[in-house]
Amino acid sequence: MSKRKLTQNQKRRIQSNNIKALHRHQRKEKQVVEWQDDMLSESQDGIIVTRYSIHADVEDTHGEVFRCNLRRTLSNVVVGDRVVWRKGNEQLQGISGVIEAIKPRQNEISRPDYYDGLKVIAANIDRIIIVSAVLPTLSLNIIDRYLVICETANIPAVIIVNKSDLLTESEYQQVEEQLKIYQKIGYQTIILSAQSGENMEKLTALLSEGTSIFVGQSGVGKSSLINHILPDVNAQIGGISENSGLGQHTTTSSRLYHLPQGGNLIDSPGIREFGLWHLEQEQITRGYREFQYFLGTCKFRDCKHLSDPGCALREAVALGKIHSVRFDNYHRLIASLNETKSQRHFAADL
Repeated sequence: MSKRKLTQNQKRRIQSNNIKALHRHQRKEKQVVEWQDDMLSESQDGIIVTRYSIHADVEDTHGEVFRCNLRRTLSNVVVGDRVVWRKGNEQLQGISGVIEAIKPRQNEISRPDYYDGLKVIAANIDRIIIVSAVLPTLSLNIIDRYLVICETANIPAVIIVNKSDLLTESEYQQVEEQLKIYQKIGYQTIILSAQSGENMEKLTALLSEGTSIFVGQSGVGKSSLINHILPDVNAQIGGISENSGLGQHTTTSSRLYHLPQGGNLIDSPGIREFGLWHLEQEQITRGYREFQYFLGTCKFRDCKHLSDPGCALREAVALGKIHSVRFDNYHRLIASLNETKSQRHFAADL
């Protein structure tokens, strides 16, 4: 069933409620204790391991974690950030110090927010683990959306299909065939099950170096995977909605975990729709890595890669050099991007 479109009155009420919530948040921020310079010790290095609305947990170089306030100029602090912070001489209202500055980021992953624009959700990542599941069905279109984000951010991606224990033998083989599409263009894939433990050792070995982040829709089993990898964490697990097949949001704050075998893992809140409307069409096109070789060789410079004569991408599809499923998904993404941008421009003109 398609989503019910909001009326203009409903949109205005939503916007009004959002503004009121922001005002409440700002009033709450003003109640946060201001740290005076003589109340703080010398600056030191740290890493953000949890981010809340107005606070963040900082881990020092000895592995001890402190809850800190943020300087007002540092609203965009995210998990994975390397920061400079100062510990207070004593705790004030449960807060142990203040974050002074963010060190330059190696990279960052962002998602668009309807009200806040582009919102960074994590930084300094070595790989993105795209977690999918077989229920209600394996969606290659959603996988492609995430891959565009990975390619745009220039962060290596690994595709994980969880809950393999729910598949019949023939369904398992079908998933293997689908994943070959991605293996042929250089992506690593793993079919596994947090429930049965199948291939979990492969995931554990993969996570043992650098910092990885789990992304994926709610209900794909990210929390179950974390529970298997870090049984002491006891990440909250939510059930699948019987009507939609989508899970309940079970993670409220992004967190960074240190793994016993080495490496770090960032778990971010469940995202049902990872929007791409902040990207230009050219960025999405280049987000399909197998397109790279053919881009710029179409007959016409403004080729839309549809029915345009002399389209190099369409010729590559016909020759089997680009998979038709990926090519079709690409055009679905472009169509949804244009529709979303048209709706946003229309709303802005009202």
